[in-house]
Parts: sequence; structure tokens; C-alpha cells
Amino acid sequence: MSYLAALLALVILGILIARAIWIMRAEARQDNGGRPRGVRPGSGYTEVQSEYFSGLGGGSQSATRVPRDPQEYARAFVPRRAARRDHQTNGIQRSDGHG
Repeated sequence: MSYLAALLALVILGILIARAIWIMRAEARQDNGGRPRGVRPGSGYTEVQSEYFSGLGGGSQSATRVPRDPQEYARAFVPRRAARRDHQTNGIQRSDGHG
């Protein structure tokens, strides 16, 4: 590796490191007051509204209810088939070693 190639590699590496530090500092200065993102767990739902309008009169509007309870939120991602199977066995271990 020639001297010029090594120098160029060091310059590029220095730029990448400086950019990474700059991004990390910018994210640390965000004006969220140090609060974590999201909502506190609890009961009830958070309603998220979504609207889309195309330029020709079409579009859609919808509202989604997101549960605040972490367990209920996680159950929303379980496939219905698996949820039915678990409901039928009531969480009892099968004797054949499955489930």
C-alpha cells in the first residue's frame, strides 16, 4: 500500500468517525427532556389516526386502537391459529413433549 493510499484511507476513516460522533451528539441533544418514547403501560387504549389523500379525490382514513397493556399488545402479534391451539389446551403440557 502506497503512502498516498494509506493517507487517503486515514482521511476517510477520520471523516466517518467525526460524522458518527456528530450524529450521536445531535441525537443526545434532542428536546424530549430525557423522557423515554411511547406511553406508560396501563389500561385502556391509545387511538392512532391515519389519513391518506391522493390528488384525484381518492384516499382513505382509518383509526387504530393500540392497547396500553403490554400483554394485550403482545397477544395482537400471536397468529390466530396459535392462539386457538393454546386456548384449547389451556396451557397444559402435553404428554408427548410438544407444547
